[in-house]
Amino acid sequence: MKNIVLFGPPGAGKGTQATVLKDTYNLIHISTGDVFRYNIKNKTELGLLAKKYMDEGDLVPDEVTINMLKAEVEKNADANGFIFDGFPRTEDQAVALDAFLAEKGERINGMVALEVPEDLLVERLLERGKTSGRTDDTDESKIRNRFNEYNTKTAVLKDFYEAQGNYFGINGVGSIEEITARLSEVFDKL
Repeated sequence: MKNIVLFGPPGAGKGTQATVLKDTYNLIHISTGDVFRYNIKNKTELGLLAKKYMDEGDLVPDEVTINMLKAEVEKNADANGFIFDGFPRTEDQAVALDAFLAEKGERINGMVALEVPEDLLVERLLERGKTSGRTDDTDESKIRNRFNEYNTKTAVLKDFYEAQGNYFGINGVGSIEEITARLSEVFDKL
């Protein structure tokens, strides 16, 4: 199996790239954001809880996120591997993911990170907010809070995966095709 953590700040293009890469490499794309939005739209108990945190620009608690992720992996037990998009977001989540995969005789092959300057990301998110229907993409102060959350809680994962020799930073600026080509070079080696 090939299990990749696709990483980067909000608006870096993870979802766009995962859509292309999942088909190219025959992997299952698990986007915690998409799963949260589905649950929010359908007003499930998990969705209502997740919405409360997301509306403030805060991260959803680990326990909720981890249990949701495990369920998604279990639904796709015959997969060739997974692209994890939006998970893990904390070192505790990364440790939990490693333990969960180890139970299955699997591991994370690499964290591939899209690196994009913050000001460009703010522009992208505000533009996306005009058409996405995502309230967290329409308010610059909420967007900046998401970056603060990312920088203080999530960016530490770079060190976690770097210590394992599994961190691969990719320039996330350019056309979709250019970025896909850069990502594919790394995916081919993992």
